[in-house]
Amino acid sequence: MKIKEEEIMEDEKPVASKKVIIDIQDLYKSFGDNHVLNGFNMQLHEGENLVVMGKSGSGKSVMIKCLVGLMKPDSGHISVMGKDIVTLDQEALDIIRADIGFLFQGSALYDSMTVRENLEFPMRRHKEKLANVKDTEPFVLEALRSVGLEHTMELMPAELSGGMKRRVALARAIILRPKIIFYDEPTSGLDPITAKEIIELMRSIQKKYGTSSLIITHDVDCARVISERMILLVDGINYAEGTFEELVSSTDEKVLAFFKK
Repeated sequence: MKIKEEEIMEDEKPVASKKVIIDIQDLYKSFGDNHVLNGFNMQLHEGENLVVMGKSGSGKSVMIKCLVGLMKPDSGHISVMGKDIVTLDQEALDIIRADIGFLFQGSALYDSMTVRENLEFPMRRHKEKLANVKDTEPFVLEALRSVGLEHTMELMPAELSGGMKRRVALARAIILRPKIIFYDEPTSGLDPITAKEIIELMRSIQKKYGTSSLIITHDVDCARVISERMILLVDGINYAEGTFEELVSSTDEKVLAFFKK
């Protein structure tokens, strides 16, 4: 997937001057003798596209699970939108999660549900956020319109192509109008043209809704185009940070290993 450099979205405001939405400090997590996270640090700023890259088994999934309260870290601090995740009870965690959208690897649509029902699922799960909403259809239509698929509302996932499934999954991720979206390998398994379309949609949604995006990807071209900043996760720490251009110009072999094809 090759995308021209001039297609990269320009940001009006320096990242460093923006509000911190997620703050991870000195995060440790081990499973027996397997030390997965060894003092990992990360900040995601308001409206930022942050890419985290790491090899399989490097701790990306463990970090995300700790971040949303699905797993307790051994030590460290995690703040999401000003809330200390480690100390929150289940009810408070659910409120936080309602402001986080997820685009799962492989789309993860429910095969037995129509597109409409797939999009309505998070709305039923987080009723408290939409307490006064009685008609969900306008929300479903707006989300599908954002990804160019309003005509698919009554279709089943089996009737959709791989790219369309990913678009529907993205519509589901934004249905509650979240402040943060987590993207797990958003271009994985897609052909280059469809992958480019998904990246364009990610950028369009960020611009429309002002979301902060945390993107887990192995796709170097995706990272080059979508990221405003990157973190390389190596040996359980944020081994290297910077823009794509800064990291690809590094002389560190561990850093360059991420960009070799």
